[in-house]
Amino acid sequence: MRIACRAVVCALATTASCGSAFQFSLPATTTSWQTSLASNYHPKPERKTFNSNHLLHSTTKSTGAPSNGRRILHLHPLQATVAPEFASDLSPGVDAINAQNSELCGMLRTMRTRPFFRLYSVDILASCEYMPQELFECYSESCEIYPVDDDEVPEQLKSVDFQEYDFELDGWARWDMPTEDYYDTAQFPEEFTGYDGADVWRFIHNRIAFNGDGTLRDAYDNDSWKADFNRAVSGLHAMVSAQCCRGIGDKIAAGQAEDNETDWTDPRAEFDRRLGPGGETPKAIENLYFTYMLLLTAVAKARDRLLADCASGKIDAATASELKPVLSHALLDDPSVAAASKKLLDHAAMDDGSLWEVRMRVRELMRIMNCVQCNKCRLHGK
Repeated sequence: MRIACRAVVCALATTASCGSAFQFSLPATTTSWQTSLASNYHPKPERKTFNSNHLLHSTTKSTGAPSNGRRILHLHPLQATVAPEFASDLSPGVDAINAQNSELCGMLRTMRTRPFFRLYSVDILASCEYMPQELFECYSESCEIYPVDDDEVPEQLKSVDFQEYDFELDGWARWDMPTEDYYDTAQFPEEFTGYDGADVWRFIHNRIAFNGDGTLRDAYDNDSWKADFNRAVSGLHAMVSAQCCRGIGDKIAAGQAEDNETDWTDPRAEFDRRLGPGGETPKAIENLYFTYMLLLTAVAKARDRLLADCASGKIDAATASELKPVLSHALLDDPSVAAASKKLLDHAAMDDGSLWEVRMRVRELMRIMNCVQCNKCRLHGK
């Protein structure tokens, strides 16, 4: 239970960061809006060639041309070219998130520096059980991760993990059993690694998500809990796509776009393709917000347990002092944010005899991560 609560808070932090700042140099005349997602995998269209000379970073407003004769653009959030529209029942929650997300994201970012929310015991060597795979090693340094030294993991954290591994035959979740190997998500943060996870995403959308009748994959507006589940999965994909787009921009800004083995693309075009409302999945942004709302509600549901762990000392005092303000943040109790959870629960109540189907799929979402052949991607996926 504690592992699940900790993972939910960590996922919340990652998703919150997707809407905070995709810092990338774009023309100052462009209208900005909050970020989004791409859902189902489709064959990639012809990509625009990338020219790093077109993209110049600056933290200050330009008052003239630099010595090289090129204008320095302002920093703006990376954005798509068309502003999205949201379903009427989600729009108030979207507005609430837009207004308060920056504050919450800052709190979560600070909290993730604590061992409790950055050290995880994950099975990196587990075999893929869903598809035949050729042995592939990501030779890029950006793919590899290494466990931290044993003395860097607080004994209290290891003790609690081993005591609360928990297993329910009909439970909603599966996770790796704790071992002596812990990985640091701060040392190995989310970034663009160049790994192509298309096969895994194709399997998730076509075999794990509800796609049996061929009508639900893109019809996220369908009035059913199966469509709600697909939207949530789509939102998770969005989070990964958003991290990739931001990561491409970060690599370019750091002058690391010279890797000939990586299929570099114009980040703006990649953003529009993956995340834009005129891209492959028009409901992409809405689905990301939908999933974020579900995560906010999940943290609210786990609040009592997390506060009890703070009081009992299972969560150390320093971490507890940073966690409590997060748990009391207004977004967690905003009725407009809870609209996504209410929609899902109302739909599920109409057909509660079939909920075993979604419980089974939730488990598989964790197991399919063993098919990801980029270790850093696998760590954050789990």
